[in-house]
Amino acid sequence: MLISIDEKALVWFTDEFGINRPFYIRMFPQYAGFGEKHKGYSLAFSAEVPANACFIHEQNGITFYIEGSDTWFFEDTNTSLSYDERIKELLVKYEGVH
Repeated sequence: MLISIDEKALVWFTDEFGINRPFYIRMFPQYAGFGEKHKGYSLAFSAEVPANACFIHEQNGITFYIEGSDTWFFEDTNTSLSYDERIKELLVKYEGVH
């Protein structure tokens, strides 16, 4: 499991959540949409302090984390977050790890 976040995506999180750094972003599966990795699930985010984090990635004052109960969604996967200025949206890319 690996999480990578580009600089433009970091700016997006700061702007979207309107919180001064440092802060926490929980990454979790949400039952909604079509889902690229797991059918019916998409990646969601919330600004909250970890309760039982099993994975933590800190970058530029933002701590991204995954709770233990959500690891099934990220197992054997590298997840990349980037921001596409053309469409003004956060992009999520999953790559399998073997």
